[in-house]
Amino acid sequence: MTAGSVDLPALRRRITPVLIVSQILGGLGVATGIALAAVLAQQVSGSEALSGLAPTATVAGTALLSVPLAALMTARGRRPGLVLAYVIGSAGAGVVVLASVIGNFPLLLLGMAAFGAASSANLQARFAAADLAEPARRARAISMVVWATTIGAVVGPNIAAPAGRSVSGAGIPEAAGPFVWAAGVFLIAAVVVAVLLRPDPLLTARALAPSEEGDKEKRSLRAGVRAVRESAGARLALVTVAASHTAMVSIMSMTPLALSHHGAGIELIGLVISGHIAGMYAFSPVMGVLSDRFGRLSVIGLAVGLLSCAALLAGTAGASHGRTAAGLFLLGLGWSAGLVSGSALLTDSVPGPARAAVQGLSDLTMNAAAGIGGVMAGLIVAQGGYGVLNLVGACLLLPLAALAVRRALTRGGAAAED
Repeated sequence: MTAGSVDLPALRRRITPVLIVSQILGGLGVATGIALAAVLAQQVSGSEALSGLAPTATVAGTALLSVPLAALMTARGRRPGLVLAYVIGSAGAGVVVLASVIGNFPLLLLGMAAFGAASSANLQARFAAADLAEPARRARAISMVVWATTIGAVVGPNIAAPAGRSVSGAGIPEAAGPFVWAAGVFLIAAVVVAVLLRPDPLLTARALAPSEEGDKEKRSLRAGVRAVRESAGARLALVTVAASHTAMVSIMSMTPLALSHHGAGIELIGLVISGHIAGMYAFSPVMGVLSDRFGRLSVIGLAVGLLSCAALLAGTAGASHGRTAAGLFLLGLGWSAGLVSGSALLTDSVPGPARAAVQGLSDLTMNAAAGIGGVMAGLIVAQGGYGVLNLVGACLLLPLAALAVRRALTRGGAAAED
């Protein structure tokens, strides 16, 4: 199979809608459950300091599962990896419900970790969109799949309250109701991918580049680490997605508790989180266009600026729910800029055979860093407050800003010599 013998535009038109539908469903399930994760953890554990461990366990699960799922995709394609991830996420949601009923906090964390597999599927789907994309439109291809998450992700937090009320007569805590719904949604997403994601985008892209078929040794995790080590662009990309994701997760995970302390109810918390998620996903096509047109580095700088402004607004909001909502919206927007530009730069910066391994390594790095940030977030809020957490989140961006400036100066100097 060669590129000249295949109608690539037709293949993209066939695959993209499936990825979009799966992203809508995956975003709906993840957002519905995660909206009240910290509240549920506080209820089960009886400790505010431990409440941040629930979203952190989800992030940790996403990180731990990223590499084996990437390995499965490398060996057998995107479809089996995505299906398995959604099935594990569904099982994890069921474990969370069971743990909330019996009041077992360790079991709750285990379920939240498995629940994170669905987030891993959503993250890996953006790379599936890039498998067959033209290099000049790669960021836009990634951003369209990220954008598709908007619908489910915005609706999710707003149906958290109805989902909770729907199980009130079944002996299930109200805050666990969203996980009942998430379990079903993830199973539907798995079926959609299993039946409709054909041909497999990664296997098709590999078949269109037969020179890479003999490079199996270049697809290992070790090869991915080596590819990143040898590329300054790949290193900057990894720091971009890791710093953006960590700052976002740390601040977002504690915002529901901060709002609750200032008198906000579940409905208002859901609206604020919906606005945040809209910032994360709704404007991702804009970030894709900007990244393709003005360069990855420019949008990385935009991400740093947006995330810093978000921390300033949210950290100084106090009892102002509107200011907190504005800060959370900018937080999502900055995350979008960092994820789209960083993902495109990462794919640009490594050779084809190593891409799947590097992409798995990227998700491992960003979620491991965010997991640590989530653990610290609960402790920081318990000891210093929500404002201090936002200050720490802003400080996490300093290494990224330094690397981006260094990269800009290096590229500027090279251009001047030319």
